[in-house]
Amino acid sequence: QVQLVESGGGLVQAGGSLRLSCAASGRTSSVSAMGWFRQAPGKEREFVAGINWSGGGTYYADSVKGRFTISRDNSKNTVYLQMNSLKPEDTAIYYCAGRKYIATISSDDYNYWGQGTQVTVSS
Repeated sequence: QVQLVESGGGLVQAGGSLRLSCAASGRTSSVSAMGWFRQAPGKEREFVAGINWSGGGTYYADSVKGRFTISRDNSKNTVYLQMNSLKPEDTAIYYCAGRKYIATISSDDYNYWGQGTQVTVSS
């Protein structure tokens, strides 16, 4: 089993920055890719960014491209999401997720999920 724990959420003004972290523990060999998803009230969970542990290929939703950066520290089994130029529409609960093979944009493909961290962007 794999455990994922997010941290770093909070309240920030529009235009500000936050960095989310997701630490993986347990059978981390079961995870080859990580993704960040978010869910706003009354909306579906949506893909934000993904990264492959090996090779480091990265993927982004169009809505965050150029503002968010996903990265990893293999030695710490930790994935980060640097969020810059935040907008009120980025307000959501952010979840990290893990899966075998490569990162995908579908939440159904991910086997392991963190508990989520709240990000609130005020205007």
